[in-house]
Amino acid sequence: MSPGTLYPALHRLERDGYLRREARVVYGRMRKYYVVTPKGGVALLEARHKIAELVAEVMDGETPNRERIG
Repeated sequence: MSPGTLYPALHRLERDGYLRREARVVYGRMRKYYVVTPKGGVALLEARHKIAELVAEVMDGETPNRERIG
């Protein structure tokens, strides 16, 4: 992923309240760290649930090595 893709996405997530940016000095240089907010944590849990549902739907009861379960 290029910086031209990553940083706009991080800025958008910060603007929308999903991330919080913290500035820290590391070895004499200012570094930016992004931390998930409570709103971001809820959104992440919801996304994980939706992805799990989608994977289950696509796999239709099959394990990744194509063995039928159930």
